[in-house]
Amino acid sequence: MWVKPDEVLLAHALWVTERANPYFILQCRKGHTKGGLTSLLVGTLDTVFDTKPPPYRILHQTPGSEVSYGVAVADTRSEIENAWEWLEQHMMQALGEFDSDDEITDFVRCKIESLLAQTAMTLQPTRSRESDDSEKFRTAVKKFQRLFKMPSEEKLVNYYSCSYWKGKVPRQGWMYLSVNHICFYSFLMGKEAKLLTRWADVTDLECTNSYVFPDSIRVSTRNHEYYFSMFLHKAETFRLMEQLANMAMKHLITEEGFEEDREMPLRTRNFAPRQVSSLKRDLDARQRSEAYRIKFKLPSVEKLHGDTECTLWTPYNKQHVWGRMFISPNYICYESRVKDLVSVVVPMRELFVVEKVESCTGNIITNGLLFTTKTKTNFLFAELKDRQFILEKISDFLAKIPDQRHLMTDNVSVCSTSSSSSFIKVARDREGERGIDSALSCSPRSQCSSDNGFIKVTSAMPDVADMEATPTGSPMVSITSLPGVKFQPALLTMFPLDQSDEVAAREAIKEHLWNMHFSEFGRGICYYRTSKTYELVTKGIPETLRGELWLVYSGAINEMATHAGYYSMLVEKSVGKMNIASDEIERDLHRSLPEHPAFQSDVGIGALRRVLSAYACRNPSIGYCQAMNIVTSVLLLYASEEETFWLLVALCERLLPDYYNTKVIGAIIDQGVLEDLTRENLPDLHGRLEELDVLHMISLSWFLTIFLSTMPFESTVNILDCFFYDGAKVIFQIALTVLDANRDKLLVCKDDGTAMTILSGYLEKVSNKDATLPHMLHSSLVGGSGGKLEPGEVSVDISDLIYNSYRNFGYLQTSTIERLRLKHRLRVVQSLEDTTMRNVTRSVLADTPWKVDELQELYLTFKVTARADDTRRSRRGRLGVFCETQRKILDF
Repeated sequence: MWVKPDEVLLAHALWVTERANPYFILQCRKGHTKGGLTSLLVGTLDTVFDTKPPPYRILHQTPGSEVSYGVAVADTRSEIENAWEWLEQHMMQALGEFDSDDEITDFVRCKIESLLAQTAMTLQPTRSRESDDSEKFRTAVKKFQRLFKMPSEEKLVNYYSCSYWKGKVPRQGWMYLSVNHICFYSFLMGKEAKLLTRWADVTDLECTNSYVFPDSIRVSTRNHEYYFSMFLHKAETFRLMEQLANMAMKHLITEEGFEEDREMPLRTRNFAPRQVSSLKRDLDARQRSEAYRIKFKLPSVEKLHGDTECTLWTPYNKQHVWGRMFISPNYICYESRVKDLVSVVVPMRELFVVEKVESCTGNIITNGLLFTTKTKTNFLFAELKDRQFILEKISDFLAKIPDQRHLMTDNVSVCSTSSSSSFIKVARDREGERGIDSALSCSPRSQCSSDNGFIKVTSAMPDVADMEATPTGSPMVSITSLPGVKFQPALLTMFPLDQSDEVAAREAIKEHLWNMHFSEFGRGICYYRTSKTYELVTKGIPETLRGELWLVYSGAINEMATHAGYYSMLVEKSVGKMNIASDEIERDLHRSLPEHPAFQSDVGIGALRRVLSAYACRNPSIGYCQAMNIVTSVLLLYASEEETFWLLVALCERLLPDYYNTKVIGAIIDQGVLEDLTRENLPDLHGRLEELDVLHMISLSWFLTIFLSTMPFESTVNILDCFFYDGAKVIFQIALTVLDANRDKLLVCKDDGTAMTILSGYLEKVSNKDATLPHMLHSSLVGGSGGKLEPGEVSVDISDLIYNSYRNFGYLQTSTIERLRLKHRLRVVQSLEDTTMRNVTRSVLADTPWKVDELQELYLTFKVTARADDTRRSRRGRLGVFCETQRKILDF
């Protein structure tokens, strides 16, 4: 194949000339056709430096020059001889007509480049995603597939130079990281070293630094430990290894295969070879999108398209605050540089006008955009370097909002207003269904160079001023109940409990403070989230606002607003259906906060049944799990049925992933996270608790019910306030604070029973001086101390407990927790896999003549084969494969 003519300074180093004429040289790599020491030496150098070129090449060199130019390479002799014959037939006669060497070289280079361009035009219609990758990476992919006999479906993500410690001797070579495997290959002086391990078998990943293995990465499996060192990019390599191992563990949990993001290259492609593979860019984009969704509590399908530095005008203190704007198809988000200073989430569905803002007298604003929502809330961003591109991108996203597509036509006009400003108007029509297929643009010919251009989203809907709006800022949608079914509002509105005048006064003061906060910072999904918001949340949300703010802070309001009627559909589908989940739900209905009057009546029980059944219908892979009933019953007190359903969705699928399944994997993983955090933050106490083996016994009930089953109800709701606001880190902060508060007692206790009594007694006595409800213990606490104080004993108030948790452990970051979760996810998932394997082999051991280790090896073989087809099989199909596997083992 022809190659771009580049200089070759050492034309004869490690190459043998086989044919030559006055202008071209055909060479073969030394040692390619013969064995011996030369072949070993050249092969070793090529492997170590990853410079193994094709074995044949043709160089152009003029008699009067020492500089050569590569013009063709080939893997076989027949290919290189065909290129040589073409040069002799079509080039030699023409080259003899030139007078100087420079003219000859210029002609050869121009001719070869034209051949390359012609070849590229021929291949252009068949461009594939992989053609975005560099030639070097495509060569590495072929080498990876050849060395490890990998099928084409196994995608290589990246490869790195490193050393593998085989015994006490490092073997320099290359690590290949693919979607399902970690591989290593080395070739030194005729000796090969190969390593191939599946990510699904990895139990631990760790960066180590010891005298024996300095600055290395340790990969542990069930039976072996592998050490790799001498990385050029160790941090990048380890992050990618963590990501791939984490992805493998999640696939083991969900039994789903890996699928590439086909939309990613459409967003980033510019038809130029990249330095990293398209799959590596895909995984990086997934990682950024996941961090983006966690940061702003967005739906699990949202994908980040880009971010940029800018300033946000904060009207409450009249300042421009530097930070970053994040843009995705359905949201525009902002976070300040200073942590927790201010953040904003603006759904595209709430936008009414996007307007350019320029500098004017007394107002210095550069490259500004003003966003106006349907509730007339304004957000002013400035210092946007690519303002025009951002405007076009937002226009495109607005045109493709799913719940508005039926209103669109592709009628886009540029108009002028009486004030000489121009705007892009996206016309919407009830009969239009095509939408806008491409990004709207604002060119000078379209008069967008005026002082104030803006995008105005118009529709056939009533004017925003005429719409009845909820406090969340979205139009109020009435839910039509099903025949014979009445959806309930927040149960506390139907079952109010008597309050003392003192409690009512404190609650009124709280409501007043929150109303003042709303008037200054905004209300609903489009608001300025600041440190003052955090201060109010940690002191407890008023009872009348709790349901509304839980929806906003958890992000559940977004999914609810974009899925109108979805809950009604699920209720209709699940009503009267009998299955395993419905049987389990019925057994637990009357165990769900039975102390409250709402769940002593058919009204509360019916609402709880519908919400749990609807979620089991939505997510059959989870169905129903014990502890969901306790959490859902509390949510129903403060939120309507539909709101509770979406809060439950956010809880199970985003805030506490993998908690509520048959194996409660997420909660077990977080037990390990708590142990690590205790070891790091309370080292003396951790040593004692490890001796007593207490942490894993107490933390499961703490995590699964978010302390609802271990603490008085009127106190735990304040923890829920912080949990929905700040995420899962709050659970760990509270747990560490409880352990720290009982440090002295736990250090001297004699056994695990005493330690558990100390902790459970402490939690039972947590009070809430601002509680609007009477003291109410969960039924699981009945039989303990009942929350009664011993003589001389002082209870802790929940507000003090929360304050201390933020003061002492508020530095915990979500990223830290996610990193620890990855570490323990590897261990927990592999432990569960091993348990399943032992159970299966034990069940067939008596019926076969095989030994246990042989059956386990056979089980793993069938497991690998079945997993390879997971992406093409339904859950029922996989169960059939598993049953067929057991039958084949018995028949064998």
